[in-house]
Amino acid sequence: MTESPEGLLARLAAAGIAADTRHHPPVFTVAESRDLRGDLPGGHTKNLFLKPAKGDGPFLLATLKEDRQVSINALGRLAGAGKVSMASAVELQATLGVPPGSVTPFGLVNAAPGSVSFVMDRQLAEGFERIWVHPLTNAASTGLSPADLLRFLAGFGHDPKLIDLDAC
Repeated sequence: MTESPEGLLARLAAAGIAADTRHHPPVFTVAESRDLRGDLPGGHTKNLFLKPAKGDGPFLLATLKEDRQVSINALGRLAGAGKVSMASAVELQATLGVPPGSVTPFGLVNAAPGSVSFVMDRQLAEGFERIWVHPLTNAASTGLSPADLLRFLAGFGHDPKLIDLDAC
């Protein structure tokens, strides 16, 4: 059974993680997010859910600074996943429990440990006191510290890896 946005926010509160959630109309792209967010201080993200091109190995979830531009295959190699392609909507829903447009590192609460490798842009993780991600729905954004996000996900058996995208 997949976690609900409300259940996720309750888990964050129970873990003592300070999070600020803002509700807004659903957004499907970074551009739509920019238009709606107003003045939310911190790092804003984009998320890619990828699968190995050969079909073997775990999926790859990458959380990047919203303005980062990178080849998905360069990203895959840097993350140790090799050649990758975009995962399907069916794979996304089955693995992270979210539809397209709602990809988020919080989806890892629904993923079995080891089924997804999670990487985060080092510039995002170390350059901001607060970052914004979807709380399992693209009709809200939740701001929290990158360290709290990484610690929270590690508690679900997902060992995050920081990557230096400038190496791409």
